Amino acid sequence: MSELKRVVLVDDHQMFRTGVKAELGGGVEIVGEAGDVDEAVSVIRATTPDVVLLDVHLPGGGGIEVLRRLAGVVPSRFLALSVSDAAEDVIGVVRGGARGYVTKTISGPELTDAIGRVAEGDAVFSPRLAGFVLDAFAATDVPAVDPELDQITQRERDVLRLIARGYAYKEIAKELFISVKTVETHVSSVLRKLQLSNRHELSRWAAARRLV
Repeated sequence: MSELKRVVLVDDHQMFRTGVKAELGGGVEIVGEAGDVDEAVSVIRATTPDVVLLDVHLPGGGGIEVLRRLAGVVPSRFLALSVSDAAEDVIGVVRGGARGYVTKTISGPELTDAIGRVAEGDAVFSPRLAGFVLDAFAATDVPAVDPELDQITQRERDVLRLIARGYAYKEIAKELFISVKTVETHVSSVLRKLQLSNRHELSRWAAARRLV
């Protein structure tokens, strides 16, 4: 019987980390957890796991900052596990050094299998995300800078993306593990920054930038 893969779980939501551990059961050995960039770097350096399950959006700079600070420092392989299925998030962490990217809709057995494959050196992606990576690395042109998009925080983008898909505030709150009040605050902030009037205009804006 092969040894269990040693895993560090990095996500800023304690409740989500608890759920992932329950889903994985005894299929892997969780050797550490972290909720922000600094903690992640410290725990990963101390434990040198086979695989790091890494959320894209973390306090302190996000998953990309974790990858940047640990590049060439540890032999661990990184598998992004995120609620976001946006092309820019997928491409960003892959360019940063992640060996794969799966969304949080993945089942426990599928995640266990993905961890094992990444540990062995394979690249693993949720089906529709692989196309983003292929397209990005086949492209020769660099996307133009979008000043409007740059002024929106990553969390605001998450909320905006779900609004554009027709989610209600309550559904967005549940999906992102935040309160309805926080969703409303993010929406108000984006409307103000973009000088838009309502969620229908927000949806059109997001669709025009392929954020949906």
